[in-house]
Amino acid sequence: MTTTASTVTVFGKGNMGSAIAGIFRDAGSEVQVLDSSAGADTTVTGEIVVLAVPYQALSGIAGTFGAQLAGKTVVDITNPLDFATFTLLPAADSSATAELAALLPEAHVLKAFNVNFAATLAAKANGSEPTTVLVAGDDAAAKESFSATVTAGGLRVLDAGALSRARELEATALLQMGLAAAGQISWTNGFAVVK
Repeated sequence: MTTTASTVTVFGKGNMGSAIAGIFRDAGSEVQVLDSSAGADTTVTGEIVVLAVPYQALSGIAGTFGAQLAGKTVVDITNPLDFATFTLLPAADSSATAELAALLPEAHVLKAFNVNFAATLAAKANGSEPTTVLVAGDDAAAKESFSATVTAGGLRVLDAGALSRARELEATALLQMGLAAAGQISWTNGFAVVK
C-alpha cells in the first residue's frame, strides 16, 4: 500500500510555491515553506522537498542542503529557459533535473509541476479538466509516495516515465510558455490532459 507523505518542504514563496504548498496542505501533510535564500542553519523537515525556485537557484540549494536532502524525495519544478530567446539552457542530451540529480546523488530526484501554470494548480482545474501533474523519475517508491500525496491534495497524476523524460517535460513547458507569452493561450489554463 502506498502511503502519503506526512511532511513536505517547499523552497519558494512565489505563485508556484504557494499553490504547491496548498496542494500538500490539502493532502493533510505538514508543510514547511522556505525562502530560496534559506541558510545552512535551516533544518529541512520534509520527506518530500519541492524546489519551486528559478533554475539558477538549484545548484546553490544543492550545495547548501545536499547532506540534508540525502534519502529525501526532491522535486524539481524548474523550467531552464533563456527567456530572451525562449530556448532550453541545458545540453540537448540533458535537463535541469538531470543536472540536479548529479548534484544530489543520494536523493530521489523527480521532475513534476513544470508543465502546470500556478493558476491551474491553485484551482485544481485546467479549463473543464482536472489539473494533471506529470511526474518523471527513476525511483518507483518516491514517485508512488509523491503521486499518492498529490492525488490526496486533489489533483490527478500521470507517470511520465524515467528521469530522462525530464528533457521532454521541459521542452513541453517551453512550448506552452512561449504560446502564453505570445498571447495565443492563457496563463490561467495552458495544456490539459484529457483522460
